[in-house]
Amino acid sequence: MDARYVISLALNAHLPFVRNFHSGDDPFQSGGAGLPAGSAEEGWFFEALSETYLPLLEVFDRLENDHIPFRLGICLSPLLCQMLGDELLLKKYLAYSYRQIEFGRMEVERTASHPELQKLAKLYYDRAVDQRISFTERYEGNILKAFDHYQRKGKIEILGTSASHAFLPFLCPFPEAIQAQMEAAISYYRQRFAWRPQGFWLPELGWSGDLDPYLRSYNFSYTIVDAHGFIFGKPAPRRGSFYPVKTPEGVFILSRDFYAARDIDRMSGEGVYRDNNRDVGYELSPEEVGPFLTADGERRQTGFKYWRAAARHEQNAVYDPSAASDKALEHARAFLETRFARFTEAAKHMKETPLSLCACNADSFGRFWHEGPQFIEALFRLGAEYREIQFMTPAEYLFKQNISAFEISMPEFSSWGFNGYAETWLDASNDWMYRHLVRSINRMVELAERFPNDSGLKERTLNQAAREILLAQTSDWSKLLYKQDSTEYARNQIESALRNFTTIYEALGSNYISTEWLTNLERRHNVFPNINYRVFRRKK
Repeated sequence: MDARYVISLALNAHLPFVRNFHSGDDPFQSGGAGLPAGSAEEGWFFEALSETYLPLLEVFDRLENDHIPFRLGICLSPLLCQMLGDELLLKKYLAYSYRQIEFGRMEVERTASHPELQKLAKLYYDRAVDQRISFTERYEGNILKAFDHYQRKGKIEILGTSASHAFLPFLCPFPEAIQAQMEAAISYYRQRFAWRPQGFWLPELGWSGDLDPYLRSYNFSYTIVDAHGFIFGKPAPRRGSFYPVKTPEGVFILSRDFYAARDIDRMSGEGVYRDNNRDVGYELSPEEVGPFLTADGERRQTGFKYWRAAARHEQNAVYDPSAASDKALEHARAFLETRFARFTEAAKHMKETPLSLCACNADSFGRFWHEGPQFIEALFRLGAEYREIQFMTPAEYLFKQNISAFEISMPEFSSWGFNGYAETWLDASNDWMYRHLVRSINRMVELAERFPNDSGLKERTLNQAAREILLAQTSDWSKLLYKQDSTEYARNQIESALRNFTTIYEALGSNYISTEWLTNLERRHNVFPNINYRVFRRKK
């Protein structure tokens, strides 16, 4: 290998399915003027697109133009890909950007007597205009094509994951549910990108040894587990988390670098950075909020945030983008120096090239940490100065290793949730859902066995039943219930999917289904357009 040490960034780009469809939706009425602000949950998608995905692509473009080498892995979940390609959601996003621009004009006028605030208002206004142009003209409304472009150039590696980002260890007792999650996802990646990924991102890094044969049978080369599950593997890896292992089935396991993730978490909370929790949409009067006030008076995020994080301790400390940018550069340098020190110590105890795999949620860079994309860009620019450190994608690193050097080890059950196991997805706040989910999974398998060769309306109905089951398995719903965040929405999503499935199950039993009801449901829950319900059939 060219370098003594390797850093690999792996980002998980995922959002739950938040598309809110109503009959007659037209996000471009009146050219975007006077539109409702949309649901709060759709706002998650708009914010992630503006604050994380577009800024990341801008980072890639700048690095490419400046001939700075960069490599990273990114998991694009099928649910996110579905939403990024959804015509209705993208039109709503453009309407959202229109509202941002209109609001920006209002803010520049409102802050005229406060130069510091007006400077920020102009900055956000210009950025909203630039991003709208970038999204519509440079990327032609298709950022998935842009990510695929950088994968084809070998700059990034796109990892796969399960169809609806389910917490897979809970599905291991139901082989048909696991195979449905895998096969629906693989089919979607082949249809959307014309290739299949080598690496598999475990949703929530949820690992169980029972997943090993599934990853092997679906031809995934490697996956990533959290550090404690890796270290407590049997037998314990001799080189700790600095070097991958191989499972008995032959799947390579990489360990998330606990200390790298912890350092990023600590850095992102620095007081000089922007306070992303404080948006003027919740501070101004209803008249001043203007375009971001819903018809029933509910407020929405505007993206205009004027205070730095230290404002929690210093009343109304105005955010300084220049100081924050300098701090991001300083933190990037400190991050590399810390990794180098740890590498140097690890190299004393191993002959192979040590790896630091920094695995994080993508929206930790931008949506939740405004300066996160600047930090990533600074990492690659500074990394070009380190002769002994090289950035690689996970697959690139594995390809350059001597296959005989890998130990065989089985990681322990683990996740990156609270306390490191399954508490986030199973406690008193969400345990009620699993008995209903288990019964519905068994019923879906029953339907797939009972109707193996149906077509026409019945096949459409069965395919929709499969979609509803997959949506009900999304890990985000139980996590939101656990965190007491958007609990009503999460509960409604679970109950709605299970209720829809039950309606289909009973309708097939009575041999009657309302075509109008089914068509409306297909338009609302339009995920996995080419799904085949037979993925739930038992393997013979």
